[in-house]
Amino acid sequence: MSFNGIWHTSFTVSDIEASIRFYCDLLGMELYHQQEQQNEYTSRLVAYPDAHLKVAMLKLKNAFVGPSYHHLELVEYVHPRGEKTDVSTNRAGAPHLAFVTDDIFGDFARLSAAGVRFKADAPIEIVAGVNKGGYTIYFLDPDDITLEMSQPPPGRIRASYEGQEIPLP
Repeated sequence: MSFNGIWHTSFTVSDIEASIRFYCDLLGMELYHQQEQQNEYTSRLVAYPDAHLKVAMLKLKNAFVGPSYHHLELVEYVHPRGEKTDVSTNRAGAPHLAFVTDDIFGDFARLSAAGVRFKADAPIEIVAGVNKGGYTIYFLDPDDITLEMSQPPPGRIRASYEGQEIPLP
């Protein structure tokens, strides 16, 4: 196998401008690139004749290790316009993207005040497994895509960058 990285995760959204505002203004991501695609290449790629897409690439401003090369791609199908899909968490094929935070209670309060919809009344303590002692909570984006906010426990190794382990604060 010659795969050697992950470039992006993509969500199909109903209103790209509303989604950009949600992910950038509320979640702190940064708009990296935006374009419209309406050409033969795109139609062949997505397998829809005369496809017309609005596309935005987002990245984390403050990734916890080195430069984050994993982007979030948002795609709005202008043509052909698709119907809303049930993306409930328990449905096969439903997406789920998790963000790491070092202040889950502060982020929860800030996002709740902004009207973000959560699946629990407060962050939930993780009581078993590798992240025992941390906290997590699910919330929804404007298209009901499940997102997760997670705060690993103190001392949990966060990542390895260029051979050096980087612990959580």
